[in-house]
Amino acid sequence: MDKVIQECKVLHVDNLCFGYENSPMLYNNLSLHVNIGEIVSVLGASGSGKSTLFELITENLLPLKGVITCREISQIFQDPYSSFHPSFCIKNQIKDVAPLDNYKEICNSLELDIYLLDKKPHQLSGGQLQRCSILRALLMKPKLLLADEPTSALDNITQLEVMQLLVKFLDSIGILLITHDEHLASWCSDRVINLNKYQNSNY
Repeated sequence: MDKVIQECKVLHVDNLCFGYENSPMLYNNLSLHVNIGEIVSVLGASGSGKSTLFELITENLLPLKGVITCREISQIFQDPYSSFHPSFCIKNQIKDVAPLDNYKEICNSLELDIYLLDKKPHQLSGGQLQRCSILRALLMKPKLLLADEPTSALDNITQLEVMQLLVKFLDSIGILLITHDEHLASWCSDRVINLNKYQNSNY
């Protein structure tokens, strides 16, 4: 049973402490975990360290204290237009970072027309381009998907559609979602971590 639980766990953060130099601590003893089949949302005010947490998970920053262990990662970013180069078609940009194995099946699940991959980013709507971002992330075959405000640049209807699409893939991944939207977090999440409770503590 312990082995099964371990194989399902895609992220484990234990007693994480971090703060920038000459600034208050962002977190003191933050712990969380994500399993395959789960969405865990991270809430917090601006400056509470939501995006910094992703930087720590991807090892772009090092914690002052604590342990982070995770499996294969890919990311979806807040602004789909800034996550693609404007001068090249979508398909070529995806091929640069991931094999196109099974991409037609994933496009079908994402309700994404395949012909759109031959276009440049500015030729797509925000919702279409964010679907391309999700396609790229999934083709990287992650176990943990880091989603940084993936719907905040979209209108309300498209926000819901994108989250409903992500839920389709939970049989093989776990999702850590950054959001400022408490309603979205409560609707889609198995657990919600509010970073505000980990601030203003002494290290």
